[in-house]
Amino acid sequence: MSGFGQGKVALVTGAAGTMGLATAKILAAEGFTIAMADIDVVRLKSLAAGIGPAAHAYAFDVSDPQAAEQAFTAIERELGRVAVLVNNAGILSNNKAVETSPAEWRKVMSINLDGAFFLSRLALPGMKARKFGRIVNTCSLAMKSGGLTAGTAYTTSKGALQALTFSLARESAAFGVTVNGIAPAYVKTPMVTEQLTEEQRQALLKQIPVGRFCEPEEFAHCVRFFLEPLSGFITGEILDLNGGLHFD
Repeated sequence: MSGFGQGKVALVTGAAGTMGLATAKILAAEGFTIAMADIDVVRLKSLAAGIGPAAHAYAFDVSDPQAAEQAFTAIERELGRVAVLVNNAGILSNNKAVETSPAEWRKVMSINLDGAFFLSRLALPGMKARKFGRIVNTCSLAMKSGGLTAGTAYTTSKGALQALTFSLARESAAFGVTVNGIAPAYVKTPMVTEQLTEEQRQALLKQIPVGRFCEPEEFAHCVRFFLEPLSGFITGEILDLNGGLHFD
């Protein structure tokens, strides 16, 4: 580890989940002070304690703009100005259009898309003023494939998140702020291990050229790549992480 995160604060949402936790760990190892955000306060505090003094738990609902603003204000007051934002919070829905209720549609959109917008909106003014910032959004292969197994709401939310990534990248590039996304497919998380059937998993493995699912640490490595000093010329990029399942 190079320690390039010394003196910087990184806010990671969905930090009580598999991918968020892996990201928090790898960024803590690089010297970042980590604000771990999730809605499960008990689990979040336990995981933060396991990482060590660099990690701090902030439990709030990213889809609630008022809660997000209150938490963001507390983070900057207690830890320092946020230099890195990893919008990783998300939920899965496998229901296709006809089976998706209006309530489910709104819930998926509010967490997967609205939450990223609310926090980016809060972080960008300070990043622009300081002429430095990194935003990384967790997108998905679903947005490029139409959802191989994912449902309509999830697929659409991730497609919109890609558009948000492009929009924020365009508006902030001149200020030294980069905004990128990662489009993983079938990371070893409960979305794969619990929400897909064994039959679905085996069928998918036959389609993935590398013959396995993605490890959470591989996702975290991609986040770190976008944050490194030599990645400052990359913005508006969506990095595929799918084991050769999809090329573009």
